[in-house]
Amino acid sequence: MSMLHIALHDLKLAFRQRTEWFQPLWFLLLVVALFPLGIGPQPALLSQIAAGVIWIAALLASMLSLESLFREDANNGRLEQWLLLDTSLPALAGGRMLAHWLVTGLPVILISPLLATWMQLPATAHGVLLITLLLGTPTLSLLGGLGAALTLGSRQGGMLLALLIAPLSVPTLVFATSAVSDTAAGYQAQTQLLILAAILLFAITLVPFAIAAALRIYLQE
Repeated sequence: MSMLHIALHDLKLAFRQRTEWFQPLWFLLLVVALFPLGIGPQPALLSQIAAGVIWIAALLASMLSLESLFREDANNGRLEQWLLLDTSLPALAGGRMLAHWLVTGLPVILISPLLATWMQLPATAHGVLLITLLLGTPTLSLLGGLGAALTLGSRQGGMLLALLIAPLSVPTLVFATSAVSDTAAGYQAQTQLLILAAILLFAITLVPFAIAAALRIYLQE
């Protein structure tokens, strides 16, 4: 069983359970849509907070399905089967996180122009917002998978998961919102984008191994 096989299998399950598939997207749309209604439709104010609102909503939406990411596999014995397969556990964990990003991260990227327009973000910053989401949402999925693996088996997994993921996601949120805000103000944002790319590369390289180690620890308990 390969990384791609796991990803395709999870995508098929997600499409069968369409309510769970649309839940993060609806949550994201609801959060972003309510902000102009709550603080008023002032274009200048909305433009200033647009990047932060979209990114925080994307983070919260990606966390909705994290608690159950490995729980079903643990309950039905699939995790033990993973250990017996020839394919490495980090590759299988990577496939699971790829599927999670395709379900929760990719829809955010696809509707980001609509969200940016709704939040009065200047058109000059739409492209940079798209790039930050392309670089940052996979990182959020990987960090979320690590948190889900570390809290697997905990009775208060949801609370612990939020406490773990929020601090780890801060660098991505900071550099992503800074890149969009600087572009909207007329400045260059290459430095922030390069840092986001470096963070993503670091996460892709190391986080699947960390997830695999956390799952092995859970199975040995």
